Amino acid sequence: MKLSREKIVHTSHLLVDRLAEIENVDFLEDRNTIRQEIFKIMEQLMKDEEAIEAIARNKLLSQKRQIPEGSQEWDILLRKYYQEELKKLGIL
Repeated sequence: MKLSREKIVHTSHLLVDRLAEIENVDFLEDRNTIRQEIFKIMEQLMKDEEAIEAIARNKLLSQKRQIPEGSQEWDILLRKYYQEELKKLGIL
């Protein structure tokens, strides 16, 4: 799922606020530094996800037989190839 920059910023603020509410959590850095790191991590995850999806789409497009995009077969194979790429990376 693609998240906009604004949603990532908002989510990073929510995460830092929630962490601050936990009694046993003490920040070693200021909240903004932690929020920026969360943002960087989430942004990189979004880029990685896009790259994995592009690989899966390319596999589908390189099939000998044309599979109509949006069809049930397309969706199933896209999900399958996406999961295969995640497994290669040790994520799934």
